[in-house]
Amino acid sequence: MVTDGYALYAIFFMEANASAVEHIAVLAATLAEQIILPKDAVMVDATVGQGGHSYLFGRTLGPEGVIVGLDVDRNSIQRAQLKLKDLQCRVVLICANFANINEVLSEQGIKEVDFILADLGICSAQLTDVAMGLSFQTNMPLDMRFDKSLTTTAADIINGFEEKSLADLIFRFGEDRASRRIARFIVQHRRSQPITTTGQLAAIVARALGQTGPKRKSRIHPATRTFQAIRIAVNGELENLEKLLGSAAKLLRKNGRTAVISFHSLEDRLVKNDFKENQKQGIYRIVTKKPLVASEQEIIYNPRARSAKLRIAQKICES
Repeated sequence: MVTDGYALYAIFFMEANASAVEHIAVLAATLAEQIILPKDAVMVDATVGQGGHSYLFGRTLGPEGVIVGLDVDRNSIQRAQLKLKDLQCRVVLICANFANINEVLSEQGIKEVDFILADLGICSAQLTDVAMGLSFQTNMPLDMRFDKSLTTTAADIINGFEEKSLADLIFRFGEDRASRRIARFIVQHRRSQPITTTGQLAAIVARALGQTGPKRKSRIHPATRTFQAIRIAVNGELENLEKLLGSAAKLLRKNGRTAVISFHSLEDRLVKNDFKENQKQGIYRIVTKKPLVASEQEIIYNPRARSAKLRIAQKICES
């Protein structure tokens, strides 16, 4: 059912905004099967991106329904506005970090919601955006800030952290056992010249791991874990996710649901542990005993779905 459904949803998203399709919402059909919203539901899309997930659920909402979409990337907000402009429900898009979900909803006069969704992945447009500086496939300025109001860039960390702190960061957030060697190579290189581009950093990490050119041992780029670690540190991603999870349990009305799509083990572990703790306290019922993953058919349509894991919990107590 999911397999066939995904083919339909992929076509649906393309037809919905064919001129702007750069990104297909991950696990869309799976979410549609798991989450049924009433016509007057209040939904928070904590990572609205280009609006794919919000569009999917917004089509089922009536004029009494509300979607509040958050994103720290102003370009994403603009793309979402185009995709969601013809929905019947009220759509409120705000450039804000989901860590501040309490304040945002309070400003909108919203006390309780029916559904909170967070897709923690990076959209295609962000990876190709030179100003973001996220990709090791193309040489870009070493930035990695989703929110340009943040003051620390990836270049600041790479060129400013002492070797031990850099190694600890790469190990903690990248889970790379070669973190000390990578940090040593970075520090050695920056002694002669600062590291200012993603291409420079990727090449240094590849050399540190002895995986340059035809010597590469895996289809996964050797710099993947280091880039993940630096990006997480720059954006405070795990701290912000903890704040979102803590707020969700309080904001959901009884029988409301929260769904989180994660893309690496650090995120998934936080979500899993939060859901378990809330279930233990009688606040949540875990809907997904094991995380839901993409079907083979979806991965064909959307290869980035390969590492996606979806967990869903339902609030079972009164607020």
